[in-house]
Amino acid sequence: MVKKTLFKKTVAASMAAVLACGMIACGTKDAGEEKNPTETSGTENNNSEEPESPYPLLKDEKGNVYDLGGMEVIIRDWWSSGEEPEPQNAYDEARKEYLDWIQDTYNFKIKMLAIGDWSSAPGDFVNYASTGGDENYVFTVWQGTSITAAMNSGLMYDLSELDCLDFTDKKWVSGVHNLLSNKEGIYGMNANTPEPRAGVFFNKRLVKEAGIEPSDLYKWQESGEWTWEKFEEVCAAVQRDVDSDGVVDIYGETSQRIQVYSAAVYSNGGEFVGKDENGNYVNELESAPTLEALNWGVDLINKYELPVSAEANWDYYVTAFREGKAAFCVDDAYRFNDFAEMEDDWGFLCFPKGPRATDYTNCYQDNVLIIPACYGAEKAWKIAFAYNLYTNPIPGYEDYEGWQSGYMTKSKDIESVELTLARMTKNGMITYHSMVPGIELGEDILWTLGYPDANGELATPAQRAEGLRNAWDTKINEANK
Repeated sequence: MVKKTLFKKTVAASMAAVLACGMIACGTKDAGEEKNPTETSGTENNNSEEPESPYPLLKDEKGNVYDLGGMEVIIRDWWSSGEEPEPQNAYDEARKEYLDWIQDTYNFKIKMLAIGDWSSAPGDFVNYASTGGDENYVFTVWQGTSITAAMNSGLMYDLSELDCLDFTDKKWVSGVHNLLSNKEGIYGMNANTPEPRAGVFFNKRLVKEAGIEPSDLYKWQESGEWTWEKFEEVCAAVQRDVDSDGVVDIYGETSQRIQVYSAAVYSNGGEFVGKDENGNYVNELESAPTLEALNWGVDLINKYELPVSAEANWDYYVTAFREGKAAFCVDDAYRFNDFAEMEDDWGFLCFPKGPRATDYTNCYQDNVLIIPACYGAEKAWKIAFAYNLYTNPIPGYEDYEGWQSGYMTKSKDIESVELTLARMTKNGMITYHSMVPGIELGEDILWTLGYPDANGELATPAQRAEGLRNAWDTKINEANK
C-alpha cells in the first residue's frame, strides 16, 4: 500500500530492514594500484553525534558515511532532459525527498541526460571507452552485436567486481546483466522496470458478437487456461462470413508474422539462440520447443490471418485491427498508443502459453547500461554506488507500480494493465540471437516462413532450420571465441 509519511520515526525503523538487501554497504575488491574507496572516501567528521536519519546510513569499514567527493554522475541516454520532473503526486514527492537525501548525504549529483541519439549510442560508447575522459558516465545502449564486440574487446567494466551491485536483488528482474556476461564477469545491467513486449490485443465487440464474454478471456488468463488451443478456439468462433456471401468478413487475427512466430517460440519455452551452463551461445533453432512453436504459428496464420495484398504497407495490420476487420492482433504493448482512440473497446492479454510452458512469458529486450572499462576501480565503484542508490525502490513505496499510469491513460480497461502488463513486467526471459554477429532472425527465417522460396517450394520450419544449421553454427562458434 502506498505510504505518505516517509519521514516519520515509526516508519524509519522499519525501512532499515527493507533496505538492507537493496542498499548494501560497499567496498571494491582488489583495485591493484588504486586505493580502496573504503579507505579514501569517508568523511572525517563522523565521530560527532549524527542527526537522526530517515533512511539507513551506509558506512565504510571505518564507520564513516560514504562520501563520493561531489562527483556528478550522468546516465547517458537519447531521450532525457537532465531535469527531474516536478512532483505530481505523493509518490513523486517521496522520490524527490529520497533523491535529495542520497545526494546530500553521500555528496554526489546524478541525472539522466540525452547525449547523442539512438543510432550513435553504441559507437559513442566505443569511442569514449577507447580514449577515456574525465566525466562520470553510465552509458545506455541498445542490444546488438556492436556491444558484444565492445565486451569482447575489454571496453566494459566488469560489474561483478563492484560489491555495491547485488544482482540477486529483484530490481534486476529483466536479467539484462545475464545478456552481457561470461565466465569472467558481468558487463551490463538495467535496474528499470522491464518493458512489456508481445501480447494479444482483442476487440471486445467482435468477441462478444461471437458469443464469448470478453471478461472470460481475462479469467482464462488468470486461471492458466489461456493456451494455444484456447486461442485457436476463439479465433475459429470470431472468424465468420457476416453477410452470407461466401466471403469471410471478420478474421481471427491480423499481425506482423514475425511477431506471431517469435512470441510463439518464447511462449513454448523455446529460443533461437540460448546459452549453456558454461556461458557459450547455443543454436536452439532446431530444438523441439522452437520447431513445435514455429509449426503452430504457421498453421495459425494459414487458418485465421487476414489476407493482405503485396502492395500493402508493412503496418497494414494496425489499421485493420483498428477498423474491426480482425478480432485479435499480436503486437508489442506500445501499440496502446495507436489503439487509444479506437472506436471499439479492446483488451490486452499475454500471448497464450504453449504445451511445453507452465506460465506466460515476456521476452525482455531492454536497453543495456554499462560503465567504461577505462575508469579505474575507485571511480567505477563510486559510479556504481550512485547508480545503485538512484535505482533503488523508494522507501515506503516498494510495491508502487508508477509505470502503470502511462498505460492507464491509453487503455480501454483496467485488466489489460493490472493483470496483463503487470504480469509481463515480472515474468519474462531474455534470448541471445541479437548478440551473435551475422544472425538476422527476420531475414534468415521468420520473414520466409509460410512463403514459397526462390524455387517456388513451401519449406517447413524444420527444412528452413536445417538449411541454416551450418551457417548459424559457424557464426555461433565464432561468437563463442
